Amino acid sequence: MTHPRFPGTGVALVTPFLPNGDIDFESLSRIIEHLVQGSIEYIVVLGTTGESATLSHEEKQKVFSFVSQVNAGRLPLVAGIGGNDTRSVLHDLAGFELEGYGAVLSVSPYYNKPSQEGIYRHYRAVAEASPLPVILYNVPGRTGMNMTAEATLRIARECPSVIGTKEASGNLDQIMRILRDKPEGFEVISGDDAITLPMIALGATGVISVIGNAYPKRFSDMVRKCLAGDFAGARPDHFRMLEAVDTLFAEGSPSGVKAYLHEMGLCGNHFRLPVVPVSETLRERIRGIMPTL
Repeated sequence: MTHPRFPGTGVALVTPFLPNGDIDFESLSRIIEHLVQGSIEYIVVLGTTGESATLSHEEKQKVFSFVSQVNAGRLPLVAGIGGNDTRSVLHDLAGFELEGYGAVLSVSPYYNKPSQEGIYRHYRAVAEASPLPVILYNVPGRTGMNMTAEATLRIARECPSVIGTKEASGNLDQIMRILRDKPEGFEVISGDDAITLPMIALGATGVISVIGNAYPKRFSDMVRKCLAGDFAGARPDHFRMLEAVDTLFAEGSPSGVKAYLHEMGLCGNHFRLPVVPVSETLRERIRGIMPTL
């Protein structure tokens, strides 16, 4: 049996900003240490939660390099590199210096609403160009187009450098079809904190988490119990975290998780437009939830 390359809990790292909109590298270092001490399994840099859509190419390289330097080999790293222009994605794959990284997480093309054939050809080109193994990322709530089970399985079978998928469709029927029919060694990773437990019960290898930014130890402990088959032990933590997970997305992400991190003193509550902080009503709800976690 093939062992997964990225088992357990990966965290989709936030990108902290200063009040003037510059990247807050001091807070970023503090959050990285928080994650390492929280015993997660790996870090995903510049995914959706990292507000990558608002960073320039130069800023992205600075973040990639900074995280690698601070991490210093302690945890595996995954670089978020994707987009809706295949040629630009290939240019980024060739241009970024990714020392210290073990894989690329590449989101399915958004806005264009390509056909399933277009999605397949995009990923085939990405797989051929990437210097690192590739993890697909299906998040139709953001991209506007679902990558079907059939397309995912076709890519998994025909592109050897594609090693897994982060499934954030929320469609358990689709996820079960992928888990049932996938090739040996192809990893299915939860992209939704709230359904990580049932996905692992069905055969997923772990999660790329948002709530893990704030509660790395509690969430990764829950995931490890699931992977060990101790679902009875994992359920209390799973249910305890549900309301917190709901607040992460109630007014958009990463607004929710940054509110938690700000309350913890780990970073400021700053964003780049069009993302804005959560309302005071939601912040009060978050403050009420935190003592229960």
